[in-house]
Amino acid sequence: AAYAQEADMSLREYEDFVYAAAYADQPDPVRCWAAVHDRQQRLVEWLAGKSQVTVRGPYVDLSLSIAGRSFVNSDGRRNMPSGEIFTGPVENSEEGRIKFTYPALRGGREVDDVEFVFARGKVVQARAGKNEAYLLSQLDSDEGARYLGEFAIGTNDQIQQFTKNILFDEKIGGTLHVAVGAGYPETGSRNHSSVHWDFICDMRHDSEIRVDGELFYQNGKFRDDILNL
Repeated sequence: AAYAQEADMSLREYEDFVYAAAYADQPDPVRCWAAVHDRQQRLVEWLAGKSQVTVRGPYVDLSLSIAGRSFVNSDGRRNMPSGEIFTGPVENSEEGRIKFTYPALRGGREVDDVEFVFARGKVVQARAGKNEAYLLSQLDSDEGARYLGEFAIGTNDQIQQFTKNILFDEKIGGTLHVAVGAGYPETGSRNHSSVHWDFICDMRHDSEIRVDGELFYQNGKFRDDILNL
């Protein structure tokens, strides 16, 4: 009931939302997740060996390196619901800015209207319309907290609304998220921190991701020919 209240839904609406997000409302959920795995694996394999990512849109103008890093296919085996591909970008590579379109929650605090400016991988400017002092305190927690440990794209089109529950929200189809702080070693990330805090940006309008100059993702959708490899 508390999760439903946070999501601004009735309990029945939230129940339907949770089942849909996990494909538990489908006749064969396992087959659905197998299809998610196959679809995302084509993306991960296409990204293998690539180097430079540029992200452009109304809220973002950012470049970063994925050279030598691996993307992970998050397909329902580790958490549920799932639906994302993620990596740990090269720690000193981020340049540009990004403004996040949803609130970020941590430690019972809600931080809204967050914007980061990066230089040589580090968050050199951070602003928030709500709880900015708390945001800055977390970024100053330790040496790694101002560097990205994760760059990810949400792929679960069954999730289309923000619910204040990061397990669901980071998977919203048509969004990307980055996490400041600790990275996942399996991606090649070398960033260490006591913090791992996700921030989400909507990419469904007038937005694109290019990889080594080649269009990969536009307006919340991957290129059809990559998905059909």
